[in-house]
Amino acid sequence: MVKTRRAHRLASEIERNDEPAPKRIKLPDAEASGKTKFNRDFLEFAPYEYSVPSRSRKSQKIQPNIDINSFPKRHISPWKVGAHVSVAGGVENAILNAAEIGANAFALFLKSQRKWTSPPLTKESIDAFKERMETFGYSSSVVLPHGSYLINLGNPDPAKRKQSFECFLDDLQRCEQLGLTLYNFHPGSTVGATTIEESIRLVAECINKAHSQTTSVITVIENMAGAGNVIGHDFAHLGGIISQVEDKSRVGVCIDTCHMFSAGYDIRKKEDWEFVTIYTIMLQ
Repeated sequence: MVKTRRAHRLASEIERNDEPAPKRIKLPDAEASGKTKFNRDFLEFAPYEYSVPSRSRKSQKIQPNIDINSFPKRHISPWKVGAHVSVAGGVENAILNAAEIGANAFALFLKSQRKWTSPPLTKESIDAFKERMETFGYSSSVVLPHGSYLINLGNPDPAKRKQSFECFLDDLQRCEQLGLTLYNFHPGSTVGATTIEESIRLVAECINKAHSQTTSVITVIENMAGAGNVIGHDFAHLGGIISQVEDKSRVGVCIDTCHMFSAGYDIRKKEDWEFVTIYTIMLQ
């Protein structure tokens, strides 16, 4: 568990607010001192999920007794702001968790992000997901599923790349089952066994193959921070992948500004941001 000053400040601010604070629980390491701490969901951020503390993690269908008006009002804005929300209890619960914090966009995992295989989506979950999307007014354009951390489409080992591809394809098929149109993933790594150029070719090859086996999902490639043999810390890597994708209408880029800055793209000033933006356009 990672405790942060930001989380501590958040807890303090909630306590000072006139509205009821989220449910408190005692963590094991707090019992000895008798001090009460906030729900773990406020104090840990791997794997970057926000989980609503006041709602049950069990799957809930939209029922007439659920007051939609009790959820926070979402602001109408061209800026889509949200969080990576929990799917505990069923993928359909991501929508409740997003609505609970007033998000007008959200990200989610479609299955365990640290397992190669997961049980298929049930018809009940699929139907509930679609119903809640409509009920809460979310369109597929503001929902960005995130792929498994295990996927490495640039791995030069055929057997390992095949395993990654199957996991990747399964994610895209889950998107289509749920009516989602975007899918974000990390491009992969050379694992120190081949060149960047060859890994880029392999990633594009896998994307093309996945596109041929699906119909509509846009594969969104995320830029990376550049540790080790990872592909994607240089925007030229992303451009290299995209240039080899046959259906350009089904490929996009997700800009992670933290990764971007860590990779050496200084965007702290307006003129620096504009320079990086122009540079990126030139790569296309």
